[in-house]
Amino acid sequence: MKLTHIVLAFLLISCIACKTETQKIEVVDFYGTQLFKDIQMAAIYDDSKTFVDQLPLKSHTELVSLYEQEKNKPGFNLKAFVEANFRDNSMKALEFKTDTTKTMYAHITSMWEKLTRTPDSAFANSSRIVLPHEYVVPGGRFQEIYYWDSYFTMEGLLVDEKQELAKNMVDNFSHLINTIGFIPNGTRDYFLSRSQPPFYAVMVDALSRKDSTLLLEYLPTMVKEYEFWMSGLSDLSVDNPAERQVVQLDSTTVLNRYWDKKSTPRPEAYKEDVHLANKLETLEEKEALYNNLRSGAASGWDYSSRWYGGDDFGSTTTTTILPVDLNCLLYFMEKKIAEGYGLKGDDENQVKYQEKADTRKAILQTLFWDSNLGFFMDYDFKLQSTTDEETLAAAYPLFFNVATPKQAEAVKNRLISTFLKDGGLITTLKQTGQQWDAPNGWAPLQWIAVNGLLNYGYIEEAKEIMERWLSINEKVYKNTGKMMEKYNVEDTSLLSGGGEYKTQDGFGWTNGVALGFKKLLDDMDNIKE
Repeated sequence: MKLTHIVLAFLLISCIACKTETQKIEVVDFYGTQLFKDIQMAAIYDDSKTFVDQLPLKSHTELVSLYEQEKNKPGFNLKAFVEANFRDNSMKALEFKTDTTKTMYAHITSMWEKLTRTPDSAFANSSRIVLPHEYVVPGGRFQEIYYWDSYFTMEGLLVDEKQELAKNMVDNFSHLINTIGFIPNGTRDYFLSRSQPPFYAVMVDALSRKDSTLLLEYLPTMVKEYEFWMSGLSDLSVDNPAERQVVQLDSTTVLNRYWDKKSTPRPEAYKEDVHLANKLETLEEKEALYNNLRSGAASGWDYSSRWYGGDDFGSTTTTTILPVDLNCLLYFMEKKIAEGYGLKGDDENQVKYQEKADTRKAILQTLFWDSNLGFFMDYDFKLQSTTDEETLAAAYPLFFNVATPKQAEAVKNRLISTFLKDGGLITTLKQTGQQWDAPNGWAPLQWIAVNGLLNYGYIEEAKEIMERWLSINEKVYKNTGKMMEKYNVEDTSLLSGGGEYKTQDGFGWTNGVALGFKKLLDDMDNIKE
């Protein structure tokens, strides 16, 4: 059987005295069945993700057989079939009543308990990838952990002195690296074909602020994750310049891209992907679009004009783009691995990884820099030029101290003059209806930009962004009693919009960044006093 559609039928987890867990994975081709396709295309639920998160009451083989027997009978009703054979095991979207006497920050602190999940149980045929430790979910429709979300959530946990829970989050990711080989987009089996922005080393760095020995503890898993992101190197050549996550520009330059190994509609957005691809004529064109949509989801920016190869969503060409943020994250991973080997006393590997980091840093300062704009841009390796999409990803070189002082000043000027709006920083300068474009602002990018500016001494500018962002957070909280996943920062009288689903509340990374910003502002005030 081809492994084109993977379902983890069951995961058997054993954890004794925090030893490495083992899991057994049965592969079943469920997402490729006619039953699955018919259910998703019938739009029984408003959101395609609702169905893939439900728990089958029989094996997939039994359900497919039963469906084939029943579907052509008079009076057959597909919705009734689904309701009789699947149940909601998705940890329903968070429902809570806000105590309006609490401040927004007290509310966030109280929300950790509601967003925390205990170690998972294994259910046969479930799409859930089980985890051995407690974890925090984002909220809303997202009732499993997501890779890059978790770093920003962790920063809030650390402000609230929940070090053990934050460490549990990292230990869960270590478990995924050790058992699956990488950290998937999220802990559902339909995410097993891709990862997300690799913040694992950044999480380890955050944890190790109070205990530097933790860097040594997590060194082996950092190396394993790095090897995943660099896999495919041996297959690169002049005739094959791109393989999986790696791209060869010349004989000495290898950089990274976002990539998904499949070329089929995403199970969690099946009907949306199929409808978009129906505008294309050939199977080859459709498969290319599916792969680019999946790779866009791997970026965490799903979706944005940043990935367009033309004027609309159907032109998405994520796989031809070398993203500036991803390559900054790989730089930091190389740097932290070198630091870890240094602590271990392994001089040879320390030098090896430091040289990798230094090489990547030099490339980031040149290849990704647009001197005319004074801004960091993504690089399209097929066109052999930077793209023309200005985005907040330009703040990553400041966050990771990659930018030169002159570059940082130019980026600062552009952020303040062009990206800063009443509610904070917009994500891009285009309004396309996609959620990672204007007029939306997102907590993780505010965090990256603010801390990047602080790295280069731009305190007043960073403070202005934080105050505007927290102001819109507090305004929406006052009006709704909730924290949102994203905000309309251009018109603060409106909620955000765009994307494939309704704006979600909860919300992990917004909570974490709000607490982090409050602490930064309090620390600034204390210094003045």
